[in-house]
Amino acid sequence: MIDNRILMVGCGILEKEVKWLIQKNNWPVDAFFLDSALHIDFDKLSKSLMSALAKHSGRDIIVFYGSCHPLMEKMLEDAKTFRIPCQNCVEMLLGKTRFTEELSNGAFFLLEEWARRWDDVVTKTYGKNRKILWDIFHEDRKYLLCLRTACSGDFKGDAEEVCSMVGLPLRWLDVSLDHLESVLQTAITQKMERVECPIS
Repeated sequence: MIDNRILMVGCGILEKEVKWLIQKNNWPVDAFFLDSALHIDFDKLSKSLMSALAKHSGRDIIVFYGSCHPLMEKMLEDAKTFRIPCQNCVEMLLGKTRFTEELSNGAFFLLEEWARRWDDVVTKTYGKNRKILWDIFHEDRKYLLCLRTACSGDFKGDAEEVCSMVGLPLRWLDVSLDHLESVLQTAITQKMERVECPIS
């Protein structure tokens, strides 16, 4: 039965990549993705995530989120589940070492979903005042780093438009799915072990 399969609930930012890996590895996992822009509104994020967890409370669930909400661990504790053990989706892709290195060098990470939905994510939050955007992005960021995976479409035009708006140089990084695959496999194995050996 389908309800015997693990359910992964999480952010839609890497939906294409996660679905591709599930199919590639034939993992016993179904996936349910939430809006990738929820991280800019803590209230909407918590309500959406808690609603999804409650709706599927009879399933064995893994949460595909980083520490995107200050009460994330409390929400997961209440739902008796756990999340992928990374700070955010970029760390899931790059691994902690490369993520930390690029971040310390001044990278602002841009994924396809964010580039395509820039107005939804950024303009709604900060408005269209270019000076405000420049002040925000030039405070401690030095370049836009666009992460492109094998599942990415062509979002060069969107990325260049974002680059023009924030006034930072644009760099590209082709990223394998090896690290994402590894953290997902670890979480799935951990969940399966918990299901097979429940703590009484």
